[in-house]
This record gives sequence, C-alpha cells and structure tokens, in this order.
Amino acid sequence: MMDFYEGESLAQILVITGIIGGGAAWLAGRAIAQTWRPLWHLIGYMLLLGFAVRFAHFALSTGTLLSLPSYLIDTLFLCAVGCLGWRATRTTQMVTQYPWLYERAGPLSWRPKT
Repeated sequence: MMDFYEGESLAQILVITGIIGGGAAWLAGRAIAQTWRPLWHLIGYMLLLGFAVRFAHFALSTGTLLSLPSYLIDTLFLCAVGCLGWRATRTTQMVTQYPWLYERAGPLSWRPKT
C-alpha cells in the first residue's frame, strides 16, 4: 500500500486520510442520514471529498496530486466510513422516530418489535 503513497510516511497517511478525511466522511454520512436522503447520495459527496483529501496530501506533505490509485484507495476508505456514519445515524433515527415499530438490533441495525 505504501507504493501508492510515494514519499509519505505512514503517520502522514493516517492523519490526513484516516483522521481528517475519515472524520469528514463520518460527519457527511451523518448529515445525509439526518436529512433522510438515501445512501446513494453519499457516493457523490465521497467522490468530491476524495479530491479534497488528495489535495491535502499534496499540500501538507509530498504526496502526488493526480494519482489515480491513491485517489481510489482514499475514496473507498471515505465511502466505507461515510456509510458507517450514515447507517449508525439511520438506525438511531428509525428506533427514535418509530419506537412502536422498531427496536435496536445493534449499532448499525434495527428489527421489527415482536
């Protein structure tokens, strides 16, 4: 994986992609879920956020700006984190909005009440 991030240390990758990008993806997923928009809206926003993360790698470290493999890896990670944020928020919404119909079945799922 380090071959995709030429000239960057593991710490730089973790901070820029993991903490900054992942945090933004989680918050974007939550925001999309809170407005009751479907999951597929998240994908477009994560594609844009992937460009922002690539720019952060370029601006803050010696990363390359136009690297397709790095962009794809960053964007897939952002999509995964954003989906987790969306699903966690949607689960809370469903069990809060419809407490007579659904109960929490875990941090990311709900089930019909029996």
